[in-house]
Amino acid sequence: MELGKPFKSVSKSMIGWVSSFLLFALCATAQTPSKALLVLEKDANQLDIIDPTTLKIVARAPVGQDPHEVIASSDGKLAYISNYGAGMQDPLHMISVVDLVAQKALASIDLGALHAPHGLDFAGGELYFTAEANKVIGRYNPSTNQIDWVMGTGQDRTHMVWVAPDLEKIVTSNVNSATISIIQLVLQPNRSFGPPPGGNPGQGPGSAPPPGGDRKSWEVTNVPVGHGSEGFDVSPDGKEIWAANAQDGTVSIIDFAAKKVTQTVPVSVKGANRLKFAPDGKLVLVSGLGMGGPGAPPSGPNLVALDAATRKETKQFNLGGGAAGILMEPDGSSAFVAVSGGNKVVVVDLKTLTISSEISPLGQPDGMAWALRK
Repeated sequence: MELGKPFKSVSKSMIGWVSSFLLFALCATAQTPSKALLVLEKDANQLDIIDPTTLKIVARAPVGQDPHEVIASSDGKLAYISNYGAGMQDPLHMISVVDLVAQKALASIDLGALHAPHGLDFAGGELYFTAEANKVIGRYNPSTNQIDWVMGTGQDRTHMVWVAPDLEKIVTSNVNSATISIIQLVLQPNRSFGPPPGGNPGQGPGSAPPPGGDRKSWEVTNVPVGHGSEGFDVSPDGKEIWAANAQDGTVSIIDFAAKKVTQTVPVSVKGANRLKFAPDGKLVLVSGLGMGGPGAPPSGPNLVALDAATRKETKQFNLGGGAAGILMEPDGSSAFVAVSGGNKVVVVDLKTLTISSEISPLGQPDGMAWALRK
């Protein structure tokens, strides 16, 4: 054996080891930015933490089976992810939790008998979620680690959820019932009896009524819309709810106060999946997975922009695959669209209505959220 050969072999190994160590060290020191873009990769069962300035992934964390939606806590330190699994033989009943500062998975929230969690919102320091299999909305209190409120809709596939900042209005979409539920705290006469002993359980958000006086209770109004109603959004001025009807190729526009549909408009996307208002309320984006779902060959546009005032389409996009999640930049400059069928997230310039950049490759991206650390 020549004297130089073992030395060369060791040198190559050392170089490889040092390179791997340096790469790990670089990744390990990539801190979560104070404003982070969160993207779920459904194929990989993981959450990507992305710097929205560079569009680079700074960290990844495992999130359990079949992740669909994600929301961040108000302080931007935690992310909550719904593990859906509606079509599984043993339906899922977990919500994954990720520490965004430490960039690691924490213990999941066990929902017990509440199955197929999907839609998420975070308001008043608590996590709201839908449990599709049970036809309910639930609320989880992180400080007590308890589910402290549940409200039934009586509708099939209660899917997405929105909670008003004042905690007195909640909206859900019910896919198979073709309805939008408007759930509102209303004042009702309660002069014959006071609150139950020990407080005011079951009231959810809102204050306890004075003994013997009027009380607030939840009123559920199910508004009929189109078939396959799934993605929806509330206009920034709070006056309208727009719901995308996947099976009809339409959008239902609901007068929030009157709780009724005032107009139904056609859209060009197939399988309309998500709908979002721009922050100024002038523009609405609607994404579509296509009739074949994720991975199906693109046929026609999978994203359209509508003028909110005229209710007319102003732009169509073919993004190269079925599209799902939509997330607006808070300043209204752009929108992030998850192209699930194209394994990427595209950035839409809302001023020019053009694609400005993309994040790829990703494994069937879907749910997205902002985490704003305080």
